[in-house]
Amino acid sequence: MAVSGKPDRGGPATLITVAPTGAESEKSAVPALPVTLAELVTTAKECQAAGAAVIHVHIRDAQARPTLDIGRLTETVSALRESTDLIVQLSTGGAVTDSFERRLAVLDAGPDACSLTCGTVNFGDEVFMNPWGFMTELYAKTRALGVVPEFELFDFGHIAALRRLLAELGPPAGGHVHCDLVMGVPGGMPGDAATLVQAVAALPPGATWSATGIGRATLPVLFAALAAGGHLRVGMEDTVTFARGRPVASNAELVERAAAAAALAQRPAMTPDAAREMLGVPDHR
Repeated sequence: MAVSGKPDRGGPATLITVAPTGAESEKSAVPALPVTLAELVTTAKECQAAGAAVIHVHIRDAQARPTLDIGRLTETVSALRESTDLIVQLSTGGAVTDSFERRLAVLDAGPDACSLTCGTVNFGDEVFMNPWGFMTELYAKTRALGVVPEFELFDFGHIAALRRLLAELGPPAGGHVHCDLVMGVPGGMPGDAATLVQAVAALPPGATWSATGIGRATLPVLFAALAAGGHLRVGMEDTVTFARGRPVASNAELVERAAAAAALAQRPAMTPDAAREMLGVPDHR
């Protein structure tokens, strides 16, 4: 039974989320990275056509640097809604240097959904800070504004923190718990099938889940997630290499590969409307 009181809504279709930009890669090093609003809208259209139902959004400023500028975020949400049917999920993680105050303010841009990371994690050579007090404040704000959170889980301790969050503050906006297992970050859980199975077994009863493989973990995690009945997140935030020695040409080709794998698994890509129903996301279009 789900936390919402509804049965597990994982079904025969596969939810595909695309994370097209992120806050780590530089445009100068990755020319195909969408950093302007026009590039992001074009990417979103292509990815919806390829099978994506959710877009996980980081934005850049005029110099292609990561930003949480509320005006730019609001404009981005509006443009993506006008141009696509995708669920618009804003990152509240930003860059590792962003303040808690600016990360909380992301919700004021009025997204359909947002990420909510359930604990601090070593992120390569940096530290991605998500202390308990910030988590609870962010979660309370998602509930107050009706923004549906996706719980980002980088390590096993994050699953325990998620369970505590739900026990102390209740179910999320939309009533359904959906998680994303972020695997393969140096400092977090490894990106392999054995770890994925252990993590899924520890999730709250009734939760649905996606999995993200970072870098070399992209394909192992994709195939393990499909085999275990989960959903997928792909995109240039998570990998800029399509195959050994071959850079990603576009986010759409990563979505196309995920959709083809899902079809082979007889779990074809989910539509945005079906994703809204599964996740409990209101239709703001």
